[in-house]
Amino acid sequence: MTAKVLICPGEDGYLVAECLALSGCASQGRTREEALANIREAVTGWLEVQQERTLDAARGEAEVIEIEV
Repeated sequence: MTAKVLICPGEDGYLVAECLALSGCASQGRTREEALANIREAVTGWLEVQQERTLDAARGEAEVIEIEV
């Protein structure tokens, strides 16, 4: 999977990294490399949580449908 990540300076001197495709998925680091490593970890965690939510919804009355965009 590839994802676009926005990296910009934060107010505290850290670099803030935000995954544009995943709402609320952000991290930070002192260096570009650290920020990228941290956002990779954040994306992985975000996707795991989303997968659990999808499974929980599928156990109820909700319907999960895959589409291509």
